[in-house]
Amino acid sequence: MGPFLHYLMAECGSSPHTLAAYRSDLMRFLGWRKTHAPGPLGDIQIGVLSGFVDELVSSGLAPSSVARHLASLSTFFRYLVLEGKLTDNTAKLLVAPALWDRLPVVLGPTAVERLLSAPSESTRLGRRDRAALETLYATGCRASEVVGLRPGDVDLRGGLARCVGKGNKERWVPIGSRARQALATYLQSDRPAMIARHPDTSTVFVTRGGRPLSRIGLWRIVKQHALAAGLHGDVSPHTLRHSFATHLLAGGADLRAVQEMLGHTSIATTQIYTRVELSRLREVHARFHPRSLPEPPASS
Repeated sequence: MGPFLHYLMAECGSSPHTLAAYRSDLMRFLGWRKTHAPGPLGDIQIGVLSGFVDELVSSGLAPSSVARHLASLSTFFRYLVLEGKLTDNTAKLLVAPALWDRLPVVLGPTAVERLLSAPSESTRLGRRDRAALETLYATGCRASEVVGLRPGDVDLRGGLARCVGKGNKERWVPIGSRARQALATYLQSDRPAMIARHPDTSTVFVTRGGRPLSRIGLWRIVKQHALAAGLHGDVSPHTLRHSFATHLLAGGADLRAVQEMLGHTSIATTQIYTRVELSRLREVHARFHPRSLPEPPASS
């Protein structure tokens, strides 16, 4: 497995987080194989290999997690084909369950406004939190992309941010006026004081002590202010990413433009947000259309 992980890091530019996920997924597969298919890897037939899918599903994994395991396995098999150790990538024939059997959690515009307004503007940490939340919603970036931003990645005058996504792929995303204002206040007035003891800190968002803010730290910021805003349910940085995409499409944005801003390789991944918007429209129709109202009880 070591050479494969090195290949992912050196040739594919995979992040440490991605490498850890591949390693975990493959360890699970190797454990299954030891019991169910102990022979040479090239001898495993698709019928036997599909038993691994059954085990993943029966273990209670979410459809997205099952799909990730199968993607990891297919990438591993493809690597072995490239190395001449296998003649065919049998794993690519595995079929994952539907990825989106339930729609992602999305906040409405009013709920987003409550969340973004929750941090105090009278404290350094409050202004930092406001800037971080505004950036998440304005750009639709992943948590890892936001905490990885450096001051040179943010062009406040041009209203753009350079994000580094999966596979070290770069993309430029717009930043709206509200986020630009929050970022300008934080970068000019607060961040310099926060990094005074650690001037070599290179990220935009930093901790109270001036160190780079982590993904977990950003997750806690979102949780803290979601609670303060009275929002219930599982609100996370990714919720703002989902909300960003859904609100753009609801406003008439082109699907491919949203795909580009989100950094999705496939437009099929972005299309889930059209389902979210259609789901919302169905709810509105059911509530307000005269022919969708509950039928009156039959008279006796």
